This record gives sequence, structure tokens and C-alpha cells, in this order.
Amino acid sequence: MKERRWTGPLEKIDDYRWRIPQSYSPGMQVPGIIFSDEKLLRDIKEDQSLQQVANVAHLPGIVKASMAMPDIHWGYGFPIGGVAAMDAKEGVISPGGVGYDINCGVRLVKTDLTVEDVQPKLRTLIASLFNTIPCGVGMSGNIRISKQDADRVMTQGSRWVIGKGYGVAEDAAHTESQGCLEGSDPAQVSERAFKRASDQLGTLGSGNHFLEVQVVDTVFNEEAAGVLGLHEGQVTVMIHSGSRGFGYQICDDYLDVMERAMQRYGIRIPDRQLACAPITSEEGQRYLGAMRSAANYAWSNRQCLMHLARLTFERVFGKSWEQLGMRLVYDVAHNIAKFERHRVNGDERMVCVHRKGATRAFPPGHAETPEDYREIGQPVIIPGDMGRHSYVLVGTQQAMEESFGSCCHGAGRVMSRSEAVRRAAGRSIEQELERQGIIVMGRGRKGVAEEQPGAYKDVNDVVQVVHNAGLAERVARMRPLGVIKG
Repeated sequence: MKERRWTGPLEKIDDYRWRIPQSYSPGMQVPGIIFSDEKLLRDIKEDQSLQQVANVAHLPGIVKASMAMPDIHWGYGFPIGGVAAMDAKEGVISPGGVGYDINCGVRLVKTDLTVEDVQPKLRTLIASLFNTIPCGVGMSGNIRISKQDADRVMTQGSRWVIGKGYGVAEDAAHTESQGCLEGSDPAQVSERAFKRASDQLGTLGSGNHFLEVQVVDTVFNEEAAGVLGLHEGQVTVMIHSGSRGFGYQICDDYLDVMERAMQRYGIRIPDRQLACAPITSEEGQRYLGAMRSAANYAWSNRQCLMHLARLTFERVFGKSWEQLGMRLVYDVAHNIAKFERHRVNGDERMVCVHRKGATRAFPPGHAETPEDYREIGQPVIIPGDMGRHSYVLVGTQQAMEESFGSCCHGAGRVMSRSEAVRRAAGRSIEQELERQGIIVMGRGRKGVAEEQPGAYKDVNDVVQVVHNAGLAERVARMRPLGVIKG
């Protein structure tokens, strides 16, 4: 990896901000801005993610800066942890800036259970969740949908599955964009993608996706925690999944479309993985219609996963999920492109914000924050690895002014999957975690080895950066009790 280490210029702005100057490469339209401290920067420099930040700065119509959060690591085209806003009229849309797993995201569910309530039944609970929720590569679920139903999922999002009995209206109110992006267009989705959508609602998937039973171990902001209904000793459930093979296929389909489009529009970029087309072009509009369809599918998937988790808790604890207080705190998207109004050089403009491995962090008073949270700001959910912590924060006005209302989305990898498997040889990651009091169940040892805690940065360090940089304010921290993985 040493030969790929970043050796380009990096200017320190302050303890939590660094700049790649626009002069680094003649084609850069804007500088690169990285939110990090010196400790995390040492790992960030070890791959080519900073070069990717500079590459993104070449895209036509990009405004202000090509940004990266402290969980940044190498990805396809854009770095994971990247944020870039394009002018809505003059900019481009890039599938690499959204990612393959369109609207991969996280939702946090609170309960009225305490750790003392759950601990005696924890092993039974985790086993029951594992046996109820399909997880792993290619796994299909019991929630099957017809082609006509798939169209409705793509256009109505989680509101449609809630209408079918998989939740309540409050769930949609506590979901980013109310669980539905307007402007989806199933006609722009390939037949192959449609086939992959038919049997994957209510499935977890593989890789870094998980369902985790947690306990709130620290409250940093009593007032905000009170508004969110969180307190120390309380058991929560975190669900991390996305649009599964459906979103993957859409990304794959449109990367080919965009490569051909670039020749037509005379777009030149330093990395073909940044394939793009003007937002206003036919190709750009087609991708946006398909991408929104996948985003709505992902929200529906996480809604169904929460429904299955609620049913499992009902069986294990012998009470309805309502009696157990299993209410959705919030659901945030990680991989998405959205049109938003932001101030750029003093003027308010409509921009298309690409967030890839980054989450929205809107401030108090913002109209898109749920009404009952508007006094504190939008909840920001940042999971860590399965051996450490996860966090709930709230967005800030500073994030709105500085990062297009964006924050980090997780801990961020520091080890490739193959390296993680190599380092796990001769070890049992499950047994190591059980000695910490964490029960882990996965479809295969390889998948668990890939996701071992050592493969990730310490989320505590990452959250410290965004908190101290003013992009989000810490509210509460959770530690894992039990995890199911693909």
C-alpha cells in the first residue's frame, strides 16, 4: 500500500480541516476540503481516497469544494465519505457519487426495555432475529412483490409498505424525506433490476450491513436525548441495509449509459469511474428517475426489516411492539443524490448534493426535519463496528453553512476485506466478541472476519472530529449487545 500513499499537497486550515489546493491539478474547479484530525489523517493518507477527492473536484458544475468526512476511505470513483454539490442547471450527476448500494442507510429504533430486561433473553433474542431476518449474499425474503407492486414501492417508498401493514404512519414521519423521493420513474429501470427487486424486501444483505441490539451507555445532551426519547440503560435496535441487488443493478446499468454520454457531451474527467452526464440531459434525468426508485425501495426494505424485528421482539418478550415501546427514532440515507437549496458564495442556489457514505445533518428549525425534532435538529445516526460503539447526534447550522448540511456516516474502513480475512486466520472473531459480552451471528465466518472491529477506525475518534468541527452535536452513545450479519 505504501506506493499508493498520498504524497500530494495538504494544507492545514485548523485542527479539524485540511485543504487540497485547487492548484494541485489544472482541471480542479474547486479545492478539496477534508474534515479530520492529525490522528485519523495518518490512516486516510494510506490509500488513494485523497486523490479521489481531488478527482471529484474536476466534475463540471461542482460548487464550493469537493469534501470528505473523517470516515473517508477509497471507493468507486468518489471516496466513501465524500460530499459534492453540483449546480442544478450547469452541473452533472454521477452514479459513482451515489454508489452501488443506493440509499444504503441506518435506522434507530428505541424500546422501553432496559439492559436488565434483555440480558437474560439476549441469546434467544439474537438467535430468533437471525432465524427471522434473511441475511447474506443473494438471500431472498418472504415478502414477495409483483411487478405492479414493485412499481408502487418505487414511486411511494415506505409509505406503500406501511399501508400494507408493515408499520404505522409515525414511521414515515421519522424517516428522511418521509421515506419517499418524488420524481422516481420505474420506466427507467431495467428488466434485470426489476427481477432483483421481487424477493429482497425485508432482507439484510451482506458486507457491512447488520441488525444490532444495543444499550445506551452515555448521554451527552440530556435535552436532545429527552426529545428523542433516549436515556441511559435503554435498549435500542439499529438496522443498516440498503436497496440490495436492485440498487446495485441500477448503478451498474447507468455507469455504462454515462460512459457513452460523456463522449456525446465532451466531458473529460481524470477517472472513468466518475462517469457522469449533465443533470438536465436525457441520460441524467433517466438516472435520477431510476436512482430515486432504488432509494424508495431501500426505505421500504428497512421498514420491512423493522417490522420483522418488532415481530421477533413480540415473540421473545410476549408483548406487542407497541407495549414494548418499539418506536422509530429516525432513518437516514447514506448513499444518495438530492436537490436542495444551499448558500454558495453568498447566494442561495439549487444544487444536487451527492452524499456517498455521508449523511444529512440539517439544523434546528429546518422544514425537512420532523416537526417533533425541529427544536433540536435532525437526528444523525453514526454506527461503529460491532465491537465498539454507535452514536446519535443532531445536525447544526454550521454544517448547513459549511458542508451542505452533511456529516459522516460511520467509522470507515482501514483494512481491506481480504486483509481482514487474512488477519483473522486461526482466530474466532465471534468468540473474541463474546468474551466482551457481545453475541454475534453471521452466515459465514468469512463475512464476520471481514467485519471484525480491527478493520475499522474507532468510531469514537471519528465522532469526536465532527462534533469538534461543529458539523453535528453528540446526543447519546450506544454499545452493542448482540449483532446479526450477512
